Amino acid sequence: MSKVKIAPSLLAADFGNLQRDVEMVNQSEADWHHIDVMDGVFVPNISFGMPVIRAIQKHATKPLDVHLMIVDPDRYIKAFADLGASVLSVHYEACNHLHRSLQAIKAEGMKAGVAINPHTNISLLEDIIKEIDLVCLMSVNPGFGGQSFIENTYDKVRSLRELINNKRAGTLIEIDGGVTSKNAKALVEAGADVLVAGSFVFKSEDPTQTIQELKVLAG
Repeated sequence: MSKVKIAPSLLAADFGNLQRDVEMVNQSEADWHHIDVMDGVFVPNISFGMPVIRAIQKHATKPLDVHLMIVDPDRYIKAFADLGASVLSVHYEACNHLHRSLQAIKAEGMKAGVAINPHTNISLLEDIIKEIDLVCLMSVNPGFGGQSFIENTYDKVRSLRELINNKRAGTLIEIDGGVTSKNAKALVEAGADVLVAGSFVFKSEDPTQTIQELKVLAG
């Protein structure tokens, strides 16, 4: 059984058939549902609000991996815990007091994640890596699905894996953006633990089969 997790991004799902797509992920070999929350301020796009996530949660049988691309995420930590999030990731760039935010997420019983934009250096996480359950490396500029993968991501994954190992942390590395069957294996070899795939899964002819292929490649 592959230790690498596959987390289809519901941002790329068919919103007119969201229940169907959530149930497809439930029945596939995927591990998590990845949910992007955007506020139109931190990123130039708006996505799921609370009522939609509540609807997803009602049908999801796998953990919800929620990625907050919003300003002032602290205001909503409890709300996302109440919505059933298992993992909650906040952006390094959006948190003035990152340590406090992580403690607040854990206090609500969720795993605490930190997402970083492509231009943010992973060395900034050095002092806090042991407090982080998951680092979500953005491999595209956040805000829109369907973008091309940024090649520098491989180096970033290797550097982050080295930092985690040096600090003896248990942090997972998640890659979000432009993940396909062409780069999945190389990302895992560089040190990735979780692959988020949106358009590549949901725009494929057979999403269940595509998830299975990613799982095999990530093996």
